[in-house]
Amino acid sequence: MSTPPERSQRQTLPPEAKTELSVVEGTPGLRASSPTQELLYGGIGLTLKIGLGLLAAVSLVRLAGAYQERLDRYGEISAVLEIQKAKLLKAQHRFDSLFRIGGEQKLIQEQDQWIAPNRLRVVWKQLTPQPDNAFPTVEQPTKPGVNP
Repeated sequence: MSTPPERSQRQTLPPEAKTELSVVEGTPGLRASSPTQELLYGGIGLTLKIGLGLLAAVSLVRLAGAYQERLDRYGEISAVLEIQKAKLLKAQHRFDSLFRIGGEQKLIQEQDQWIAPNRLRVVWKQLTPQPDNAFPTVEQPTKPGVNP
């Protein structure tokens, strides 16, 4: 294993290297930019940043609207689900009650088309005689003695 060199053995940069070197000055083929070019590039950069910022803001507003709409739909669906669950539980309890002891009597008592025990049933009869074909048919009436 090597040990780190002591402070006196470390290489230090000469004082002239510590000053800032311009990349443009030290590289052949590149020229220094003028203040108008820097202003132009700065303006382009600022325009791009503002455009991206506006794009992000509009996207966030649209996402917030879509999220709110989704929450509203979720609330509606949840409410309908709760109503249907309540109906299902009510139907299950009713079904279960019909199969308990006395469930048949309870069902009969709930039916309103049944005749009450202390009532008489009235059947109406017509006084005029009805023809044999009281119900309408699609067949043509046939004359006696004529076969179709």
